[in-house]
Order: sequence, then structure tokens, then C-alpha cells
Amino acid sequence: MVKSHVLRFEPDKFQADVLSWYDENHRILPWRVKGRQKTDAYKVWLSEIMLQQTTVPAVIPYFQKFTQKWPDIKSLASAKDEEVMAAWAGLGYYARARNLLKCARVVSTEYNGKFPTDTDTLLKLPGIGPYTAAAIAAIAFGQPATVVDGNIERIVSRIFAISTPYPLGKKEIHVRAQSLFEGIAKLSLQNIKSYPQALMDIGAEVCSPKSPKCHICPVQKMCQAYRLKTPESFPVKAPKKLVPIRQGEVYWIEDKTGNILFERRLDKRMLGGMVALPTTDWDLNGDAVPQSNIYRKKIKNLTRLGVVHHVFTHFRLELVVYGATIPDIQNVLGLSDHSVTYNLKKIALKDIGLPSVFLKAGTLAQSFLKRFDKVQ
Repeated sequence: MVKSHVLRFEPDKFQADVLSWYDENHRILPWRVKGRQKTDAYKVWLSEIMLQQTTVPAVIPYFQKFTQKWPDIKSLASAKDEEVMAAWAGLGYYARARNLLKCARVVSTEYNGKFPTDTDTLLKLPGIGPYTAAAIAAIAFGQPATVVDGNIERIVSRIFAISTPYPLGKKEIHVRAQSLFEGIAKLSLQNIKSYPQALMDIGAEVCSPKSPKCHICPVQKMCQAYRLKTPESFPVKAPKKLVPIRQGEVYWIEDKTGNILFERRLDKRMLGGMVALPTTDWDLNGDAVPQSNIYRKKIKNLTRLGVVHHVFTHFRLELVVYGATIPDIQNVLGLSDHSVTYNLKKIALKDIGLPSVFLKAGTLAQSFLKRFDKVQ
């Protein structure tokens, strides 16, 4: 009986092949340093927070805008909350922005503006979890940490052909990922910094979720999934659950002077701290969401303008957009501490810093009203 060939995983060779590929094929990204320049821990941290649940192309312009406005941790720490939240608008997952500010202020005051170098201390900072702590320790300071993001998870699942479906499969992947970093401390400081970035680049550029470029992969010979000719079947994920749909209303209320009513959302609510259009309580848990509110009680001429849809991580949202023109916002509604008005003759809607779902609603309202004015 002929025994089947079992691929042998050799950490030293794997790391050497990955780093050799990286020397020739690394991505040019604004948070990376060139050659042997000193790594900026602030930029590493900022980029890693922005990249959570977000793609590199989407992050780059935000990163550039942030670092131009706040070039170091102390300048960010002293920034106003509303300015940072407005600059973050459109990146999503807004709790990241709130934790970004908290972390900046802790590092600025308690660590004299310098990030801790070890993962244990990094983990104590707001908004920093196991992956981000490992990434900062490795990339910024050359600590031999095991760094596992989504790209590296995919590589590990294919190298070892891990067939256990998520979520248990994810735990197994993280255990097996230790093999990729075995003996990493023997590498030079520069290579320890480069190695996790090299894996991320291979995951993004070669070992992609769909149509992976196995023919140019530097570690093809050690990949079980390639040998099985089924790389796209890894990582194995459990069937997707049906995504619930929530419904609500959002309001475009303007007065005769051109002021539009907005509100700053409470910190503990979804999109907390962000400027938004007035809306119902669709972000609260529970089957029944109250639709009656101050706007329906005090404004009699609300007109349905259309519907916008938005996808959040755990649900889909359908918002009916209502609009109304009233004589004076202050006199009719009586502004609360969280209310704010903008006059769109003085500022463009896109420059207010609205989350995407409210920018969609505002754009729809403006478009509807322009068409209405033409008809009139």
C-alpha cells in the first residue's frame, strides 16, 4: 500500500519565503515606513484601529486626513470630541472613534505620549484587543508577537486545511497560527516588524478570499488547501443566519431661513456622539419600536419623501424619510441640549460629518425637494 504524501510545515523556511516575497512585492501604504526608518507607533496604532472591519482603500484617505490634522498622539488627545467624530464620519463602527480618543488621552497623560511596548500593557488601553495589541507590539516595536488578522486567518486555514467550521474553526486557526510565528524571535528586528505585514500583504494580494493566485504564492508548496485543489473552500464557515430587518423613520426639518435640524446622538446609543438627522429609536433592542415622537406631535405637515436602506453588522435598516418646512425651528420645536442646526447655504451636507445612513437620508431629501421646487 502506497502512503499518501503529507506536507511538512517548516517555520524557518516559511518565514524566509514570506519575507523574500515581501522584499519584492510589499504594498506602499501611508502608515508604513521605508527601509530602516524608525517606525511611528502612533501611525501603526491609528491605522490598525481604522482598519478594523474596514478595507485598506477606504482607510487611506481617512488616515491621511487624520495625520494631517493631528500628526501625533498629543495633538489628537487635545482634539474636541465632535471634531474627531466628524472626521471619522463614513468609516463606520463609531465606537472605534470614541475609544480612539479615550486611548489617545490615556497614552498622552499616563504614558507621556509614548505607547507601551508590550502586549499586556497595550491590552489595558481603550479600544485595543488581542490582535491590535500584538500588531502594535510587533510592527511598531519588533516584539515577537503572534499577529492574526482576517488575512492571516485565511492563510492559516489554507496552509493546514482546517475543516472545522466557524466559530470553532476560528479558535483552531488561532491555535495553529502559532506555528507561523514559531522561532520568530531569531529574526532581525526589521524582519520581526516586516513579517506580520508580509503575511497581511500575501493575504490581500495573493491568498485572497476569491480566486487566490496560488501560482505566484511563495508558500504554495507548504499549503494543504492548494494540494487538495480547494483553496476557496477555506476557511470553512457555518451557514449564514438570516439578518433581521429593522424599520424606522428619519426627519428632514427645515425652516424658512434655510436652517436644517440635526441632533448629536447620545454616547450610549448606536452612532453615539455623531451628528445625525432626527430619527426614531430603531437602534434599541426589542420587537416593538415606538414611532410616535415630538416631531409627529408638533409638526402636522410631514411629507413622505422616500426610503433609504443601510446594512449594519447584525441587521438591515429601512428608514422612511419624512420632510417638513416650518416657520422657525426654535419656536416650533424648542431645541434640546442635543439639538443642532446647520444652514446648508453656508455648509455642504457632505461636510457636516454625518454617518453614512443619515447622509443617504439627507441626500434623498435634498434631491426630492429640488425636484419638488422645479415642479412648483
